[in-house]
Amino acid sequence: MTEPELSTLELREPKASKKLSALSGLIPFLLPYKLWMVVAFFALILTAALSLILPLAVRQVIDNFALAQAEQLDYFFAAALGIAALLAICTALRYLLVTRLGERVIADIRKAIFDRVISMSPVFYETLMTGEVLSRITTDTTLVLQVIGSSVSIALRNILLFVGGISLMLFTSAKLTGLVLLIVPIVLIPILTIGRKVRNLSKINQNWIAESSAKASEALNAVQTVQAFTHEPVTNAGFCDVIEKSYSTASRRIGARAILTVIVIFFVFSGIVGVLWVGAHDVRAGELSTGILVQFVIYSILVGGSVATLSEVWGDLQLAAGATERLVELLQVEDTLSDPANPQVLPAVVSGHIRFDHVSFRYPSRQENFALNDVTFEVSPGQTIALVGASGAGKTTIIQMLLRFYDPDTGTVSIEGVDLKQMSRQDYRSSIALVPQDPVMFAASVMDNIRFGRPSATDEDVVLAAKAAAADTFICSLSEGYESFVGERGIMLSGGQKQRIAIARAILRNAPVLLLDEATSALDSENEQAVQKAFDALSKDRTTIIIAHRLATVKKADFILVMDEGKIIAQDTHKNLIAQKGLYSRLARLQFMGESLGTSEIS
Repeated sequence: MTEPELSTLELREPKASKKLSALSGLIPFLLPYKLWMVVAFFALILTAALSLILPLAVRQVIDNFALAQAEQLDYFFAAALGIAALLAICTALRYLLVTRLGERVIADIRKAIFDRVISMSPVFYETLMTGEVLSRITTDTTLVLQVIGSSVSIALRNILLFVGGISLMLFTSAKLTGLVLLIVPIVLIPILTIGRKVRNLSKINQNWIAESSAKASEALNAVQTVQAFTHEPVTNAGFCDVIEKSYSTASRRIGARAILTVIVIFFVFSGIVGVLWVGAHDVRAGELSTGILVQFVIYSILVGGSVATLSEVWGDLQLAAGATERLVELLQVEDTLSDPANPQVLPAVVSGHIRFDHVSFRYPSRQENFALNDVTFEVSPGQTIALVGASGAGKTTIIQMLLRFYDPDTGTVSIEGVDLKQMSRQDYRSSIALVPQDPVMFAASVMDNIRFGRPSATDEDVVLAAKAAAADTFICSLSEGYESFVGERGIMLSGGQKQRIAIARAILRNAPVLLLDEATSALDSENEQAVQKAFDALSKDRTTIIIAHRLATVKKADFILVMDEGKIIAQDTHKNLIAQKGLYSRLARLQFMGESLGTSEIS
């Protein structure tokens, strides 16, 4: 999919769709459960039929109450009771199958969507907010669940009841049926008009609820910043404002629903009373039996109830159709990056030979500037190189190119002489270990966070990696040691502790290529020296690329690339770059001792 197509996946709330055909997007997820659907549909037909048969049994009981013998009367009551029991069993079976089907299908949809989005490249997330993806996985799937697990079944059942009920009403009394049909439009008009207003207010209310959740989540995730700037009153006022708007909308929805309830109940019961009044006169005149009148009233209640239910279900189906469109759109979106149909495979032993050949690149969302401009360099197996330059010079972009989060606009990036685009991303990424500038911690134990680098690692392997990263001492001092919970985003750890865990994670991965993006920036001098020794030992047998602003950490590199505005402006050893009196020398002078000291003290 091209960038414009990706950008159409913009943030928007779930909305109704008049195209109920959009629900056909659910068919691939329903097909594996055909047997469930067939049995559920059979139970649905049976419950509708039994509901329509029950009034006939009631009629027989009433009309034969005075005439029948005791045995016959018992038979009529037993038959009515048997029909009711069978109706209850079939209804429960239908509910069980349909509800489980809904839950099963939604679970499959959620897994399919997550599997899709977790593998999407960063380009995808430049054009679609993470909150929108989560909204689709949660809110949209909940709407679809309501339809699969309830609304479709209810709609089919009430269609059967409406058609069957009207037919049996005509068969029972054409005169009374005509009177009922006159009442139906009077009931439908407020249901359709006020009901639409209720649905719109419900959507607005849900949007405000979502907004309140977003505000609460944002504030709580940054609670220390909020408190540090004494922003609690303002933050609380903003949250309360959204809550009040939600309450105001809910109040309007409740009021409209109450008015609708008054109108519908009044007209429905007025219609029933009117039918009973006309029917009672017909019974007195001998034109109808009491049983037929009761039978007709029951059918009219069934038909009236089915009409009211269908009007509500129609709105649910429209909302679900809109949600399904969004889900299918997400499942079908094409990534800008893709693996080849027949990918080349890396050698069994990866040496770590890396080459950038005339690579130029602009970020999709920032096309006006080059992130990399005609970058060419080569790293031999086992070499350590450093990337140095001001923020925005293109250093981290080099890392992202190596991990193939993006593809170059021109040029090639290769490992072991193979273009990354010719390989499976899973294949070559397994040969790379990364320590990012902002280490990511998961809401799990310290042990699990380190083991993230190699899930198959033993506890002993994890401890050895932690010791190599100078993390063992502080980990053992935690309340539960390696089993200590680090909290959401590692909130219970300091910046330096998180960085050492990330370093241990990379050490545990034991990959032939090591990428260090400001890996020691949050460490104090003592721990930095300890970790630096670990890196020195670790990098002996592997290719290492270091990004660092603190030039003391790159002095031992085999060579240093000095970058500025996406270009490599110098490439040499630390000592030679100092002697060249260029950008690197200026940065070193500023960092190590200030402008007043000579270059001899830097080298």
